[in-house]
Amino acid sequence: MQATDTAPRDCDVLVIGGGPAGSTVSTLLARQGHRVVLLDKDHHPRFHIGESLLPANLPLLDRLGVGEAVRAIGMLKPGAEFVSPQHSHTQTYYFADAWDKSMPTAYQVKRADFDHLLLRNAAEQGVEVHEGTLARELRWAADGQRVASVVSTDAQGRSTEWRPRFLVDASGRDTFLAGRLKTKQKNPDHNSAAVYAHFRGARRHEGQDAGNITIFWFEHGWFWFIPLSDGATSVGMVTWPYHMKTRGGRELMDFLLDNIRHCPALAERLAGAQPSTPAEATGNYSYRSTLSHGAGFLLLGDAYAFVDPVFSSGVWLAMSSAEIGARTVDTCLREPARAAQALRRFDRHMRHGPREFSWFIYRMTNPTMRGFFMEPHNPLRMKEALLSVLAGDLFGRTPIWPSLWAFKGLYLAVNLGNPLRSWRAWRQRRRNIRPAASASASSSA
Repeated sequence: MQATDTAPRDCDVLVIGGGPAGSTVSTLLARQGHRVVLLDKDHHPRFHIGESLLPANLPLLDRLGVGEAVRAIGMLKPGAEFVSPQHSHTQTYYFADAWDKSMPTAYQVKRADFDHLLLRNAAEQGVEVHEGTLARELRWAADGQRVASVVSTDAQGRSTEWRPRFLVDASGRDTFLAGRLKTKQKNPDHNSAAVYAHFRGARRHEGQDAGNITIFWFEHGWFWFIPLSDGATSVGMVTWPYHMKTRGGRELMDFLLDNIRHCPALAERLAGAQPSTPAEATGNYSYRSTLSHGAGFLLLGDAYAFVDPVFSSGVWLAMSSAEIGARTVDTCLREPARAAQALRRFDRHMRHGPREFSWFIYRMTNPTMRGFFMEPHNPLRMKEALLSVLAGDLFGRTPIWPSLWAFKGLYLAVNLGNPLRSWRAWRQRRRNIRPAASASASSSA
């Protein structure tokens, strides 16, 4: 075991990860008077995917004191457009038509700038920020239940042992705690991968729709098209294991461009556009930890769970988990008698968001759901409730749930009324989510 270079350092809260979740929870806890240390393996600004915010993000950004700064760097996003190869028209949803009319817009942001802004804000609020510092070792107390310390290594190879009263894992897809605790599970209902890059010269819509995100369905999954304020456009493909296997030896960018050509509506928007960043890929896209907390630690955002980003939910789920996480940590440290109750409330919040988004995500390739999205109606205010989901309005008091239950009931009834189509859709989905090796064996049989 490598020895640390300095004596152990104490703090109230140690946060691993400097993305939106880590910066948010750190800022809020520092405001409450706690000594907070944040470790991030990267130096900011750094490239990151996931540029689309939801309207529900904006009030929290204002509470953090960075709302106007985010608006200054962001691309105004009034809504979301859906394009289906089975329909001759496109369908745009405007957040202003949601149940709660107080959140009519969101923004698209370059994550390098957005994350850097949040991290600087945390430092200005008194958080001790260490960039280029990797949390590499977790040490447990004698009882094996509580974290005793975390050992980090900086860019110069110096090691430090941190002894926090509370540990917050906001390490994103690195899943620092879930990986070590063996609680990370691939999502058996949604096995996908993403390939993405930024482009210059993409054709945008005119007027207020210029900043809208567009979702393009295609045969093997879907694409995102996210306009950014500096003229770049983020384009990504989310697809299934069997299709990723068809890449063969092709360069990742060639594979992405080939698939764009097989999505005519997207290819038209990118005619004449050129990639401005290398293509990157992320596999094993959806997962969840079986636990969200333990004795003296919490998991936030992607460190706990990640779901398919078709609804741009990632940043909002991360930041909303950080806000309730900060309240939970504060309660655990100041009022230990109320810790169990606070942790139960935190766990319900962590499970609620991914569960509600996932119900729609799992069904997005079903022809019934696609028809609902492309031909929306508003009986019992179902469209307004669906728009509230798209806006991220899942954790407040907006009374959307009876309408959403009615929507789900209608979806079930339509599927039952078309049993052959439903069975074919179910069979295709099972094929889609099958691991690549199994899918390959099946197709060659």
